[in-house]
Amino acid sequence: MLNISENTVQQRMRQRDFNSFTKTELSGSNRMFVRWLYGVFIVIIVMLFLPWTQNIQSDGVVTTLNPSNRPQTIQSTIAGRIEQWFVQEGQFIPAGDTIVYLSEIKAEYFDPDLIQRTTNQVLAKESAIDSYRGKVTALEAQIKGLQQEATLKEEQLRNKILQAKAKIISDSIALELARIDVQTANRQLEGAQELFRKDIESLTKLENMRLKAQEARTKLIAAENKLQISRNELANIRLQLASVPVEYNQKINKAESDKFSTLSTLYDSEAEVNKLQIQRSNYERRSSFYYITAPQDCYITKAIKPGIGETVKEGEGIVTIMPAKANLAVELFIRPMDLPLVEMGQEVRFIFDGWPAFVFSGWPGMSFGTYKGEVAAIDQQITDAKNRYRILVRPTGDKSWPEALRVGSGAQGIALLNNVPMWYEVWRRLNGFPPDYYERGNNKEPKLKAPAKSIK
Repeated sequence: MLNISENTVQQRMRQRDFNSFTKTELSGSNRMFVRWLYGVFIVIIVMLFLPWTQNIQSDGVVTTLNPSNRPQTIQSTIAGRIEQWFVQEGQFIPAGDTIVYLSEIKAEYFDPDLIQRTTNQVLAKESAIDSYRGKVTALEAQIKGLQQEATLKEEQLRNKILQAKAKIISDSIALELARIDVQTANRQLEGAQELFRKDIESLTKLENMRLKAQEARTKLIAAENKLQISRNELANIRLQLASVPVEYNQKINKAESDKFSTLSTLYDSEAEVNKLQIQRSNYERRSSFYYITAPQDCYITKAIKPGIGETVKEGEGIVTIMPAKANLAVELFIRPMDLPLVEMGQEVRFIFDGWPAFVFSGWPGMSFGTYKGEVAAIDQQITDAKNRYRILVRPTGDKSWPEALRVGSGAQGIALLNNVPMWYEVWRRLNGFPPDYYERGNNKEPKLKAPAKSIK
């Protein structure tokens, strides 16, 4: 019946008496389903107004904050041959303990007395340097002596010049006396000749006068020659005085040339000594690389070159270790769209592989088995192959991370953001909007309105 009229007869009739009403009547189970449907709808409506904590979820791995505490490979500094292992895989060894011993494989280092022989070469070169230094000292003394000798030689020649000048004066006086004697002898000869012509003086006396006049002229010539010789001696002395600087400068220059040549050899020897000392230090340092030791307290993870007698190259890995003491952290990767929402010190919740947990991402307070952390580092550039940014999260809070947790274990991180109603979170996800950005310490309720740019 359609029940169109206001005057219904439905109350006057028994519907059970009619077969059609009986077949079209709802069953009890259907009525229960409708009641449940109404109840679920009401519950959904109520839940839409419940608070929801926005979050960013990302998978990551356990790592360490300090790079020195991460798994590392110990490499061989030199090329060598493995002679003996002192550890086993999985063994704990303290810092400084020997891991493996290598022997030399290069021919230039085979000599067992290489360091001592190099030391002897250094001592020999140092002795040669002492000899060169002595020679330089002797040459400096020789140069100083030549300079003093030149000064004395000049003083001596100046004194000789004074003597030569005095001798010239004396010879000049003697020359004047000889001239006077010649003049006197000539007058006497002329007088004797006059008297001889008058037969007053004898020929013998005339001859004596001639002889005296000849002797006077001879003495005059001798005096002139002597004066000229004195003048020549003075000129020679002056030439010697002028040549003294040239002569001694040549000697001094030669001595200085020998000195600088010796200094050059000395410096070359010092350079060779330094080179030999470097070689000796390198040999000593190289000998310390035969024993590869643990850089810190660690566990032996894997032997890369396990065989005795195997050779390794320079810089080739021998064994991998895991440091015993490590400040654990979680390495997470987030999308560039979520990067502005992450800041230093932000809270992050974790679920570690192997540890049971019940997680309600929107209600972190109701989650069980999660661990707390805070953002410690944010990369400034994309380092992931999937174009994601990396962040490091360190432990925080009263609940410590599991002691059995190891580096490399998987982890799922949940970065907690703003608190919003659940209907707003559903609307945001349906529209593909990012979570709300908020500043830490801001207690204002978020505006339940999409940004204009996002709507556009």
